[in-house]
Amino acid sequence: MPPLLSHSSSSLSLLRPLFPIKFPFYPPSFLKSQFYPRSPPAHLFKPSLSRHVSTRSFPSIRGSRSSVSMESSSPEPTVSLDSVTQDLKNQTLGPDDVSKAKLKLEDLNWDHSFVRALPGDPRADTIPRQVMHACYTKVLPSAEVENPELVAWSDSVADLFDLDPKEFERPDFPLLFSGASPLVGALPYAQCYGGHQFGMWAGQLGDGRAITLGEVVNSKSERWELQLKGSGRTPYSRFADGLAVLRSSIREFLCSEAMHCLGIPTTRALSLVTTGKYVTRDMFYDGNAKEEPGAIVCRVAPSFLRFGSYQIHASRGKEDLEIVRALADYAIRHHFPHIENMNKSESLSFSTGDEDHSVVDLTSNKYAAWTVEIAERTASMIASWQGVGFTHGVMNTDNMSILGLTIDYGPFGFLDAFDPSFTPNTTDLPGRRYCFANQPDIGLWNIAQFTATLSTAKLINDKEADYAMERYGNKFMDEYQAMMTRKLGLPKYNKQLINKLLNNMAVDKVDYTNFFRLLSNVKADPKIPEDELLVPLKAVLLDIGQERKVAWISWVQSYVHELAASGISDEQRKAQMDSVNPKYVLRNYLCQTAIDAAEQGDYREVRRLLKLMERPYDEQPGMEKYARLPPAWAYRPGVCMLSCSS
Repeated sequence: MPPLLSHSSSSLSLLRPLFPIKFPFYPPSFLKSQFYPRSPPAHLFKPSLSRHVSTRSFPSIRGSRSSVSMESSSPEPTVSLDSVTQDLKNQTLGPDDVSKAKLKLEDLNWDHSFVRALPGDPRADTIPRQVMHACYTKVLPSAEVENPELVAWSDSVADLFDLDPKEFERPDFPLLFSGASPLVGALPYAQCYGGHQFGMWAGQLGDGRAITLGEVVNSKSERWELQLKGSGRTPYSRFADGLAVLRSSIREFLCSEAMHCLGIPTTRALSLVTTGKYVTRDMFYDGNAKEEPGAIVCRVAPSFLRFGSYQIHASRGKEDLEIVRALADYAIRHHFPHIENMNKSESLSFSTGDEDHSVVDLTSNKYAAWTVEIAERTASMIASWQGVGFTHGVMNTDNMSILGLTIDYGPFGFLDAFDPSFTPNTTDLPGRRYCFANQPDIGLWNIAQFTATLSTAKLINDKEADYAMERYGNKFMDEYQAMMTRKLGLPKYNKQLINKLLNNMAVDKVDYTNFFRLLSNVKADPKIPEDELLVPLKAVLLDIGQERKVAWISWVQSYVHELAASGISDEQRKAQMDSVNPKYVLRNYLCQTAIDAAEQGDYREVRRLLKLMERPYDEQPGMEKYARLPPAWAYRPGVCMLSCSS
């Protein structure tokens, strides 16, 4: 068993509550890279920390924080139709403008760098067992399939690796992406990893029902891993069947794509197919098992490496420590090449702030630079969850991507009424370890386990590990202040105003998504009569008594005073706020409505939700019902809360 915390880190106390109720709250950030999704308009953001290792990536941990401001943008110049036409005539097509060739499935450029570079299991059977000294086991999909059907698909994911969207129309597509028929060029395997589950070391876990088909390299030399979830048993299945049901598969497919369109780092989903077979599941572990339709999701990511991919080998003693190093080298070479190519002549040394005045030099140890970047990516990812009210539900270390991607959508949930203690996972109810407010601290705890693993393998020392954890805390705070400033349309961060708002929201259980969306309708006019101040928010301030009404009026008055000092017009501020406060999120009841229809063979609502979630920040006239508060039936078990069973 690996050590829990081998470092004397004061970092673990960095994320204490930022407002005077029990739980902390942190916001989203939108990283801009080839692996990260939609970013709101650039004028909404001050420059953020680069994801590449540079002097900007790791500011001195003792440096002062710069204030966050919302800049007003200059009006767009007026142009005429004639001038646009002339400009178009003057342009010539360059190599980047030529449409890239779209490929058939048989023509995909498969590569298998993971299998080539790392040690594999000499056995290829699926008998449950401890797989020693190996990073993967070669296995074939084995789920029983009978007349599979394509439920939903993502053209934008197909575009990532140059796949022609017309391939979804192939009669054999459901067979190929259920694993019933082999894909030309694929080399399927299941990955070996371990992890801490609910704070306890669980030993070997691994891909118990997910089988990677291989990596596809696109025309930009980007690497994308394709994986079938629910495609059958592997040596890591333990006592499970290796299958997935339509209910959980719809949730994973839709949320993968919804999170991407919200601007949150995530794995993607190419397709969802039914298997035509039924699977037995006990959703609440209460002895009431039932038959549910089986399904398989094709997940896509640059890599599915997790913290647990490293932990399992460090836990097995000295003999496997070289595997930890080999995995780190592999990840840096293929997914963090900027670290491999760091300029050694450029000093990246930072004071640790300790009494001995020691320093951390990131150019002298690529593993330290890599660890710091993973910590910052993780902080950004979890901050982005907090900003849209997303609760993962199962933040075990085997569910933490080294790329800072949201991974493994199980019993997730978006906040309806603002409740910092909300958890969507019935298994988590006793202690609420993974509740909404705890996610930032759990992220840091998980980073501590990861750094302990690398320390055990002697890739980093204790000071480098502590520095990575401190960078996590600093990154989180930077992004919290920036995002809350943008969400409220403020000219600068105002801790007191934000703390009071979150207190009010928690007391009155205000709908999280709808409140921030409506807040942009408040006018920056201090002369608004007191009895009209709450009119823009009346749809979310429901059933509040006179005492609470007075509290909200007081807050809105303070808020309007801040807005009036900004000098930004109401129209411009509304546009800016609406571009970071979504109108539509994938509420659990919306998922359930689509699931109920799909289980009867009607997939239209799944596809409608997919289309809706592609533009969560837009008004989308005619779709307003999808932004409504949840109906009463949405609060029954199985809709508002789920277990890990899927």
